[in-house]
Amino acid sequence: MQAVKMYTTAVCPYCIRAKQILQSKGVESIEEVRIDFDVAAREHMMKTTGRRTVPQIFIGETHVGGCDDLMALDAKGGLLPLLQG
Repeated sequence: MQAVKMYTTAVCPYCIRAKQILQSKGVESIEEVRIDFDVAAREHMMKTTGRRTVPQIFIGETHVGGCDDLMALDAKGGLLPLLQG
């Protein structure tokens, strides 16, 4: 299973939903980077993704995007293959 990294904040329903989707696919560990407490992490996220919203999800080296992007990837059948590498 590929490593999963997610940029999040404390009160983000989309972050919670994205975690639920990933866990339902067998992801046991998600590296969460809380950008509400870490300005440098927020700047890095914005520079890396070009986006300001959370969650921003990475599976391995692939930037998936946000929760809607994750759900669309899953609907197309692309999430499990990406997670499995």
